[in-house]
Amino acid sequence: MSTEQLVAARALRTTIDANAREAGSDFVPKETVEALTRANLWGVMTPRALGGSELSLVDAIDVFAETARANGSAGWCHMAGASTVAYFAAYCSDDFVRDLFGQGIPLAAGQFAPNGVGVREEDGFRVSGSYSFGSGIHYADWVGMGFLVMPPEGSDEPAEYRFGLLPKSEVELAGNWNVLGLESTASLDYTIDGALVPEEATFLFANPTRHRGSKALDLGVIANTAAGHAGFAIGVARRALDELMAIAKTKARMGAASFLKDGEAFQLTLGRCESRLRSSAAWVREAFDEMERGINETGEVDVAAINRARQATVFVTEEAADIVRQAYLLAGTTALRDGPLQTCFRDIHAGSQHFFASPASTRDFAANLMDAAAHSGVDAD
Repeated sequence: MSTEQLVAARALRTTIDANAREAGSDFVPKETVEALTRANLWGVMTPRALGGSELSLVDAIDVFAETARANGSAGWCHMAGASTVAYFAAYCSDDFVRDLFGQGIPLAAGQFAPNGVGVREEDGFRVSGSYSFGSGIHYADWVGMGFLVMPPEGSDEPAEYRFGLLPKSEVELAGNWNVLGLESTASLDYTIDGALVPEEATFLFANPTRHRGSKALDLGVIANTAAGHAGFAIGVARRALDELMAIAKTKARMGAASFLKDGEAFQLTLGRCESRLRSSAAWVREAFDEMERGINETGEVDVAAINRARQATVFVTEEAADIVRQAYLLAGTTALRDGPLQTCFRDIHAGSQHFFASPASTRDFAANLMDAAAHSGVDAD
């Protein structure tokens, strides 16, 4: 379904593309960040009560796909930043979000793996840790982190796994982002050394309390973050096929009597790749829509539905990586040179290394299939 935000994202495609071409391997330029801000696209998942759009997950996926179609690094930063601010908007106290959103949708980045330790104090947690992959941290005003709060000595209670947010001035950045793909995301390492994170600026990872926003946020961080990764994969694969078709109209292989577009082998591969992208994207939309409708109708978190959405994300990422590879091969030496197709190739393979593309989700999905399987194939629903 077309939304105001999707229309705005499509209108920015040429701007984001032009900015990326001019920037080259430099970080996502401020002009792109500002354009997304003016279009209010950082708030696609943020509750309406705080100035966001509060889109459904399927509609948010479509917006993320559009920005990733324009440029993979910009799309990656967009989905990461928009997801981050939505969680703190939904799960933190009124006083904190009033300050956090006082000037509009904030720009945030960070890694939320539990790579830090927090020591409880009267006003919050004294946090130290080393983090990686702070995508978009070069322009962010706020930086997030995951950390563990150990129980008192002798207690049988498990450690608390919390997410927290700090002003960027309180973290130390490393300049070590030397990578094959997504190089413009500025996914720098950073360290936090004894910073005080107020408790109101944190929430529990496993069972956060939603104070505002849609019921989809009751699904938690994992389910909602998967939506961004699915949109990224769809967008990069879409751009790769678009670039391939543009190249094929005027490119002829050495010694060939016709353009690439007229070759039977090219046509067969293109048709199959287009079909694979459309079908995997359709499953993404089906799985996320089913998951969100379930929480809206019942108020209950369906773990199996979450696992289906996560596996749809893994599958579309795997399909996208191979589709882009096929496009790269079909384009021949044109794809070797700097340009959007080469960028798509590098970006999708970088993105496929992320946790949200890991086979762990596939195993969980398969386990759910077996739990629901009938004892006889003819009896299956």
